[in-house]
Amino acid sequence: MTDAQETAAASSLRTTGGAPPDDGGSTDSGAPTPLLEPREGIPPVIADEASLAEVVAAFAAGSGPVAVDAERASGYRYGQRAYLVQLRREGAGTALIDPVGCPDLSGLGEALSGAEWVLHAATQDLPCLREIGMVPTRLFDTELAGRLAGFPRVGLGAMVETVLGFVLEKGHSAVDWSTRPLPEPWLRYAALDVELLVDLRDALEKELDRQGKLEWARQEFDAIASAPPPEPRKDPWRRTSGMHKVRRRRQLGVVRELWQTRDRIAQRRDVSPGKVLSDAAIVEAALSLPANVQALAALTGFGHRMGRRQLEQWQAAVDRAKALAESQLPQPGQPVAGPPPPRAWADKDPAAAARLSAARAAVSALAEKLNMPQENLIAPDAVRRVCWEPPAADADAVADALRTYGARPWQVEQVTPALVAALAGAGA
Repeated sequence: MTDAQETAAASSLRTTGGAPPDDGGSTDSGAPTPLLEPREGIPPVIADEASLAEVVAAFAAGSGPVAVDAERASGYRYGQRAYLVQLRREGAGTALIDPVGCPDLSGLGEALSGAEWVLHAATQDLPCLREIGMVPTRLFDTELAGRLAGFPRVGLGAMVETVLGFVLEKGHSAVDWSTRPLPEPWLRYAALDVELLVDLRDALEKELDRQGKLEWARQEFDAIASAPPPEPRKDPWRRTSGMHKVRRRRQLGVVRELWQTRDRIAQRRDVSPGKVLSDAAIVEAALSLPANVQALAALTGFGHRMGRRQLEQWQAAVDRAKALAESQLPQPGQPVAGPPPPRAWADKDPAAAARLSAARAAVSALAEKLNMPQENLIAPDAVRRVCWEPPAADADAVADALRTYGARPWQVEQVTPALVAALAGAGA
């Protein structure tokens, strides 16, 4: 048994909500133990098919859950592709795989299809893993487990320190993982990210079981594993930072045209869109509607090092938007599916606003009682929809509505009585 496994076994997590363990990984002084090196050292980076085949065979022959992590180059490269995949499994050790050299990991995914995958914040990594052929059928999300168990800090480093008594190395999470070759300190950091993930999973499973929440967690994990890929976002240009300043349709057209031009350039150059042109510059141009390149160059975000050719391409985008007919300009706001924003309820439907206020108070009280964040107890959107178009204020009708809005069985069981009482008290 490893030191970390002994720690996980010894720690009883006697204080719900994540008190540090009293023994195990901590030193005599009570300070957590720094974890500086992977237990078998830093493994070589797998970047060719022959080496990958050996890893696939080793992990297929391993036993128990498999820890999985992925590193992206957010803020440096276009998109959210994986630039390093880390795995660890009993009997196989740790593997670091370069998806640039080995872009198809479907064989590895198939070899691990029967195993439980342990990830931290699974929904962040699953899209980029899916792109390279790795899709779990079963998973355990240590971040979500921490939320359900009531831990106040659920980052991987905080969880490992609180639960297992070890301190992970910090400082490389936001580096450019598309760099080749990857520096040794980065590889050490990457290997340590999966070093204790299974140990953390085992300790959290015991804590969830102690709190009577293990079945709840399993339902949440199953929902993540079975969820289809998200639909492409409609009108992604509307998420430009600072959009709240842009009011007129012509200005919205400029934002759209500049955003789409930037996106094409970023994709072609494989760089983060923000490195091509900042959101602030897009909004500045939309508000100013510059008449020519000289006027554009005077705006914040367009001067200094930007060359004439670049300025001309941005001015051309502005001019295209200015030339659009009124019927071609985007409408302000987005079509809302479902209830309007809650801030508008008091004016549109005071009775619905009263229901929502009562329901939120009930959910908040229940979440506090169960020691978990409200958004993990029930999706806020489900509560809003129930309150906007309320079913009959009886348990069966409310439960059916919650299921329609995607609530898991445990959530329906826990939340239904609170919502029934809230709706009845608000006169639904």
